[in-house]
Amino acid sequence: MAIAKAERLMNLALCLLGTRRPLSKRELRGSIEAYLEAGSDDSFNRMFERDKDDLRELGLVIETVENLDGEVGYLARRDSNRLPPITLDAEEAAALGLAAKVWQQARLAGAASGALQKLRAAGLPEDVDPYGSHGALEPHIPVHEAAFEPLMLACRDRRPVVFDYRKANAAQPGTRHVEPWALECWRGHWYLAGWDRDRGAERVFRLSRITGKVRARAGKYTAEVPDVVTVRETVAGWAGEITDRSALIRLRSGAGYPLRAKAVSVRELGDGWDELEIPYGHGLDAWLVEFGPDVVVVEPAELRADVVDRLRAVAKG
Repeated sequence: MAIAKAERLMNLALCLLGTRRPLSKRELRGSIEAYLEAGSDDSFNRMFERDKDDLRELGLVIETVENLDGEVGYLARRDSNRLPPITLDAEEAAALGLAAKVWQQARLAGAASGALQKLRAAGLPEDVDPYGSHGALEPHIPVHEAAFEPLMLACRDRRPVVFDYRKANAAQPGTRHVEPWALECWRGHWYLAGWDRDRGAERVFRLSRITGKVRARAGKYTAEVPDVVTVRETVAGWAGEITDRSALIRLRSGAGYPLRAKAVSVRELGDGWDELEIPYGHGLDAWLVEFGPDVVVVEPAELRADVVDRLRAVAKG
């Protein structure tokens, strides 16, 4: 059975690599003997989807294209599946080995190990141990969100996705149609940068706020992917890390220690209240709301209005 599956995968890969136009499921079924022997359409569809996922796991870049009639086709362009000659010195090999050790989840660990094997086949010297010189280091990036893997594959394959996303100040999640660009871990959380089709603009999404399943969609990207996707800089701006002005707030004594840690100045007002000057950047209103009745915004007026609007939205449920 293993030989039969390997032969089926090889035939599918050859069909996808050998075509100059996208092939539909119907055409692929008629071209591969194992698919012709499938007992029903459902059996063939399950077999084909498994085979397609297996080939992608092995590193084959398979594009999904929808024609004018709405029929979906598949192909693997040769220029997308060809590597240039690779030469690595000992330090570069060690760096790649260290990167491969970052991934602790089973499926990602397997992919990283397979990548190293491919690099050895491409010219990595046999006497170089990519793990040996850094054996004392055990780096890892935690990946707990179920959305991580489908989004990682969507970024790799350039596939649009749909998911439900709950904003910090929203009672219910909303549906987002996104062209994913890149994933990055920042301060212990994973973020996705991409093009939000509904809003017609670049957006960054925190994976922990994605609810339900991430669904892939057929079709091409409508927006150009930037050469450099600055996820960290964008997230830092949205998180208020990049500031150019200050806000004045009143804070109940003994409360709001995270706010006190960021304060530029603190002045005791008496009657159980202090006055703080804190950096003001995007997202500060959402952060202040978390402290409830322990915080009162003095200025600027737009920040005070934003906090009041958020509190009213929370009160309404």
